[in-house]
Amino acid sequence: MPRIIDYSYLLQQTFGISKTNITGSFQLSQLNSSSVQAQLRAAGINTNSKQYKAAIKEMMQNGNGAMFTSVQCIKNSMRCYDSDGDFINPRNGLSGLVLTDENVGHQKRIISIPESSREEMFELTKKEFLRENGVLNGDRTRRGDVYDNLYRKTKKDDRLAAGYTMEQYERAYRRAFISAVKQADSSWEIGKPIPSGALDGITRESIESALTKSGSSLVKKASASGGSLNMSI
Repeated sequence: MPRIIDYSYLLQQTFGISKTNITGSFQLSQLNSSSVQAQLRAAGINTNSKQYKAAIKEMMQNGNGAMFTSVQCIKNSMRCYDSDGDFINPRNGLSGLVLTDENVGHQKRIISIPESSREEMFELTKKEFLRENGVLNGDRTRRGDVYDNLYRKTKKDDRLAAGYTMEQYERAYRRAFISAVKQADSSWEIGKPIPSGALDGITRESIESALTKSGSSLVKKASASGGSLNMSI
């Protein structure tokens, strides 16, 4: 997931900008000085907050001690994080969606997600499958909207797992559509016109009833002992 950070606060001396030319600025190396800390406190910045520490950590990783910042730039950067110091996705305004080495195991979990979200994904997958003749068209899909709606219904700590779970349902829906079309026309290939009515008998409930949880995957009940459902799309 892309992270969008404003790095305009990083003004290097190598660009010919002297310290005295930058009104109200100070070097990153001076952040812990008493004068800078006083400026931050006067501006209402809690330097003990996780939000502040996350913003400064990001600055330090992308700059160095000789670069400059300002109180306003720090405030702007802090807006990218919530009170727990978690990055806020600029597209949907939600946190808890950044995948790291530390939480990757927390992501790969099958959890209960709202039926309304599964229905929304089923209907969208079907609509786009028919419109694109089975082709995955990243330029026109509205999948992101469905995921954002799901994340808004999910508590922060479960958002990564909710997205992971939804991906498996989505792939199961798509595989069921491909199977149904090939039953209607064994010569059909992705990209060719879909026979009229080929998906009429496919319901979300019928697809989900054939799935079961096995470890961190959703598998077909008939193959639960033999391995995970092939999720390739």
